[in-house]
Amino acid sequence: MLTWFVIFDDGPSWAILITELPFAWLIFGLIEMLASKRKLLYYVIADAALTGILFSVFMYHKYYGVIATWHALQQVNQVTAVSNSVFSLMDPYYTLIFLDIVVLAWMLIRGRKELFQPERAPGAARSRRRMAFGAVVVASVGLCLFNILPNRASMNEHTKAEDMGILNYEAYALLDTGSEEELLEPEEVTQARIDELKGLQPSSSPAYFGAAKGKNVVVVQLESFQNFLIGLKLDGQEATPNLNRLAQESFYFDRFYQMVGQGNTSDAEFVVNTSFYIPESGAATMDYAYKDVPSLPKLLKAQGYDSATFHTNVVDFWNRRELYKAVGFDQFYDKPFFGEQDSVYFGADDEVLYAKTLDKLKEMDASGKPFYAQLISMTAHHPFTLTPEMPAGQELVLPERYEDTLVGDYIRSQHYADYAFGRFIEGLKQSGLWEDTLLVVYGDHQGLPIFSLDRKDKELMAEIFGHEYGYPDMINIPLMIASPGVTEPRRIETLGGQVDLLPTIANLAGASLDGQIHFGQDLLNATANLIPQRYYLPSGSFLGSGSLYIPGVGYEDGTRYALKYGQPADGASEDDYGRALELLRLSDSYMTALPEHGGAEYPSDSDSGQ
Repeated sequence: MLTWFVIFDDGPSWAILITELPFAWLIFGLIEMLASKRKLLYYVIADAALTGILFSVFMYHKYYGVIATWHALQQVNQVTAVSNSVFSLMDPYYTLIFLDIVVLAWMLIRGRKELFQPERAPGAARSRRRMAFGAVVVASVGLCLFNILPNRASMNEHTKAEDMGILNYEAYALLDTGSEEELLEPEEVTQARIDELKGLQPSSSPAYFGAAKGKNVVVVQLESFQNFLIGLKLDGQEATPNLNRLAQESFYFDRFYQMVGQGNTSDAEFVVNTSFYIPESGAATMDYAYKDVPSLPKLLKAQGYDSATFHTNVVDFWNRRELYKAVGFDQFYDKPFFGEQDSVYFGADDEVLYAKTLDKLKEMDASGKPFYAQLISMTAHHPFTLTPEMPAGQELVLPERYEDTLVGDYIRSQHYADYAFGRFIEGLKQSGLWEDTLLVVYGDHQGLPIFSLDRKDKELMAEIFGHEYGYPDMINIPLMIASPGVTEPRRIETLGGQVDLLPTIANLAGASLDGQIHFGQDLLNATANLIPQRYYLPSGSFLGSGSLYIPGVGYEDGTRYALKYGQPADGASEDDYGRALELLRLSDSYMTALPEHGGAEYPSDSDSGQ
C-alpha cells in the first residue's frame, strides 16, 4: 500500500486486492507446496525480495517519475553515483515498508531451533495441504494473467502499472523480451518522409543562413536549468542576473523543451549533437554510443572546424568515452584535466570548468582554425545542497519561507551557476573571443520534478508561477543564442526542443544538411513543430501547437495540458499523435541500422585532454 501512496495520485484502493495480492499469493503458495522445512526462512527471503522490488520502484519514481523495470535497474551502477540525490528524497515513513521483514526476521530468530525440522503432519494431511496450496497457485496465476493480458496495449506506463499491479507489471516487463515497435529498413528512413511527418516545407533561401559562418561555436549546457529562472526575482533579487542579461540581449526561445531519458545530462548531449531521439528504453549513451552517428562535430569538421567537449566528471560516467567517439569529437577534457580543485559532487565546480576551458579555447583559437566547443556545467546538481561560497555582495539571500526547502536550495544553487557563467562571459569578452563566437546556451533537463516535491515545495512553485506547477512547466528549459553582429534582442516563441539545435546551428554556420538525416528543424525558419517525448513522460506523449499531450490507455483517454497557462490547450490531434509515434519509429530504425565505430581510442596528450 505504501508504494501506491508514493506513486499514484489517488493512492491505493480496493483494487489492489485483485492486482497486487495474487502475485504474493503465488510466491507464498509455491513455498507451501515445495518446502517441507525452513519455510519461515523462505518466507523472509521472498518477502525481502518483493519488498526490495517495491522500494526500488517508488524510490526510482521519486527521482525520475518513472515506473522502473529491470531495463532501468540495469543501469543501477550509474544511479548509485547520484545516491545523494536519490536518498535526499526519502521521507522517514518510507522505512515502514520494511516493517514486515523485521517481524518475520524476529520470528525466524526466535524459532531457529525448529527451522530445520520437517513438518510433523501425517502424510495424507500434507498431501491435502499441498493440493490446497496448489489450487491457490493456479488461481493466483489466473488472476495475474487476468490483470496482465488485457492491459498490454496501454501506451501510458503509469496506467499500465496501475491496471496490472506493480508486481505483475514488473514480471511482464521482465518476460516481455520483444519491442512492440516494428522497425523499418534504413532506406525507408528519408529526410523527405521526416519533413512530411513534421509538416515542414524546406526553404531554398532560409533566413540567417551562414550569418555566423566561420565563427567559433561555443555551446554551454546548463545543469538542471529550467526556464522559470529567467527573470525570476525573490524579494527584489534576481536569481540569475547574468543569464537574464543574455536573454534580453540575444535570441531567447522561451518555448523550448527537454528531450532526455534515463541518461539525463548525457542524453541531452546526444540529442543536441545528433538531432535524433533517445531510444525506446534505456540511455542513448548505452544503446547508441557504439554507433557511427551523423552529428554536429562531424558536420562542422567538414567546414574546417576542430571540436572538443569539456566536463569535470570522469569521461566513463554514462559511457561518454564511447559517446564522444560516436559523435566525432576530436578531443574531450574530463576530470584528469580539471583536477580535484574545489570539487562539488562529481568534480571541480563551474568556476574551474569555465576558467580552465577558457584557457584551452584561447589555445584552440590561436591555431587559426575555427572550433566547436561544448561545455557541460555540473555544480547545480540535485539535491542542490553543496553550493560553493560566493564573493561578498554576490550571494542570494533567500526569503525565510524558502529556507530548508528543495526549491530554495535549487534557486540558490542556480544563482551560483549563473555567477560562474557570468565570469565565463566576461572572460570571452576580455580575451577577444566574444566577437568571433556563436554562443548557444540551454538547460539540459528539469531540476524540480513534480514527483520529487513535497507539499511546501509545491506551494512555493505555485507562488512562483501563479498557478499549480505542471508538466509543461517542468520540462520547459531556456535556449539563448548570441553572436555579435548576427543576433539582436528578440524573444522567439517558436516551439522547439533539444533535437532542433543541430539544424539551427548548422543554418547559422552555413553548413548544409543535405544528405544528413536529422529529426530537428531550424528554429529561425519554422513556425510549427511536433516534438515527441519519452521517458519522463509516458510513451506517446508529445508537444505540438499550444499543448502537451499525454495519452492514457490510448489516444482517446489522453490529457492535454496548455503550454501557456490561461490559454486553451489546442492542437494535439489524433493525426499528430500518430505522426509523433512514427517519427520515433523512424529514428529508432535508422539508429539501430547504423554501423558501429569500433570503439573509442583517444590518445592522451600532455595536459590530460584526450
